[in-house]
Amino acid sequence: MPLALVALAIGAFGIGTTEFVIMGLLPEVAGDFGVSIPTAGFLVTGYALGVMFGAPLMTVLGTKVSRKRMLMVLMGLFIVGNLLSAVAPAFSVMLIGRVVASLAHGAFFGIGAVVAAELVAPDKKAGAIAMMFTGLTVANVVGVPLGTLVGQSLGWRVTFAIVAALGVVGLLGIARLVPDMPKPEGVRLRHEVAAFKNVQVLLAMAMTVLGFGGVFAAITYIVPMMTHVAGFAEGSVTWLLVLFGLGMVVGNLVGGRFADRALMPMLYASLAGLAVVLALFTLTAHDKILSAVSIALIGALGFATVPPLQKRVLDQAHRAPTLASAMNIGAFNLGNALSAWLGGMVIAAGLGYTAPNWVGAVLAAAALVLALLSAALERRGSAPSTVVAGSVPAQERAAVHG
Repeated sequence: MPLALVALAIGAFGIGTTEFVIMGLLPEVAGDFGVSIPTAGFLVTGYALGVMFGAPLMTVLGTKVSRKRMLMVLMGLFIVGNLLSAVAPAFSVMLIGRVVASLAHGAFFGIGAVVAAELVAPDKKAGAIAMMFTGLTVANVVGVPLGTLVGQSLGWRVTFAIVAALGVVGLLGIARLVPDMPKPEGVRLRHEVAAFKNVQVLLAMAMTVLGFGGVFAAITYIVPMMTHVAGFAEGSVTWLLVLFGLGMVVGNLVGGRFADRALMPMLYASLAGLAVVLALFTLTAHDKILSAVSIALIGALGFATVPPLQKRVLDQAHRAPTLASAMNIGAFNLGNALSAWLGGMVIAAGLGYTAPNWVGAVLAAAALVLALLSAALERRGSAPSTVVAGSVPAQERAAVHG
């Protein structure tokens, strides 16, 4: 794997850390600014909205420059946003800092996935994408717990300053190690937008929304589920989330490896497995050991879908993949928001803390149905061309012998 992928992974590590570490520091931030916990929660919501809207916006702006330069600009935004959060004199300023940092998220992963795929041979593209996303998964295992510990011990401002420093390392790595890839000749914004006319691109994004949404339907409410149902102490939840992160790391690497060999079968297996484990989690959530195993499996099976889905989008929008790739990152966040809302609804309806697992299972199963539909449409679309291609020479031979 090229060293440029390491630079991309470092940037992804920083982005993954800043996205999730705020959840463990909300009480400290709320206390310092004198706001309620629900109000401090806007730092999470604002970031998610910034990712969804920033992904297409920054990618469109980036069509005017090379991909390497745009990646450097995005890391610059990330650094500024986290520094602003670190020194914010008021809650509103920190919220602005979070939004600024979030603008880099979707476009970085979207453009980074395109760059990673171009750095390697065609049969290693999914593995290269997985290598970049390893930074994001490792952030959940190392960056978030350490960032939370530092924030609780030395102050949350120190955490965001360290994250900004990680951004500087990522920026320098990109500047030094990522080759200067020129923009593809003849590709304009209209070509990027035209990719969304391809039903296969839209189906891949829908699979992303539903498949990863299935993961977050359960994980969003993992704290009350584990403390009230499984009987874990609140302090144990951190280690359960580390276990979830380890599952993500393994799933990401396995998904990238096998997607290069058989992309659609990899999707079928991971989505089917995810639906089954989520459905069973309503039962296994009552046992501590089985809960821990289920959480690790949900992380592994959920993230095993990421490299193949990202590569699926790149393959189907191959002429102009950058905007579609970035929008697929936004689709992950849309799935997170949708599943969290649906999970909250079933809990509010009095169905219990394990009810979101059923929501997740249904979402994952729906994604599997879309994957099967996508493959069927692809086969149907290629069949006529195969017949025509084979019939022309036959007709020509008949005319010659006629």
